[in-house]
Amino acid sequence: MIAVDGRRTGSAGTRDDLPVTFRPVVTRVVLLSLGAALFAALTTVAVAMPHDGAAPWSTGDRIVVSLTGAAFWAVLVLLSRPRAIADAAGLTVVNLIVKRRLAWAEVLAVHLRNGDAWVHLDLADGTSLPVMGIQPGIAKRRALHDALRLRALVEELGEARETAPGGP
Repeated sequence: MIAVDGRRTGSAGTRDDLPVTFRPVVTRVVLLSLGAALFAALTTVAVAMPHDGAAPWSTGDRIVVSLTGAAFWAVLVLLSRPRAIADAAGLTVVNLIVKRRLAWAEVLAVHLRNGDAWVHLDLADGTSLPVMGIQPGIAKRRALHDALRLRALVEELGEARETAPGGP
């Protein structure tokens, strides 16, 4: 079935293009590749260092160097975690260490201003929430496209209703 706006919908009126995940793919590839390369390089150094001679490396030294590479990789994996998942019921925002689920009615506006590091959401409770999953750092066109798509979803699936001060 085709909806009035040209999008394909299922039998219950649900959108066929949901769920959709927004994430900085190029940034993620760079971070994970760099982490893997750094871990491999430090592990190779740890294995290749001399066992004997004037300055021998102990097994403990080798383990520490390899674990340092693993720690750097873990930090880069954490930095590659941000994403936003939009589905029919709402939006899940996953930033570095915080994950927050929002109903569509809670999201008032989507902003990506010139110079912003990532998208910001204006929420019905008066706060703002960063969406690090849409960031124009390396892929500006992709971030702009994703921000516009998220804004269209917010407008279509329900902005929060205005209530009088002191009202429900």
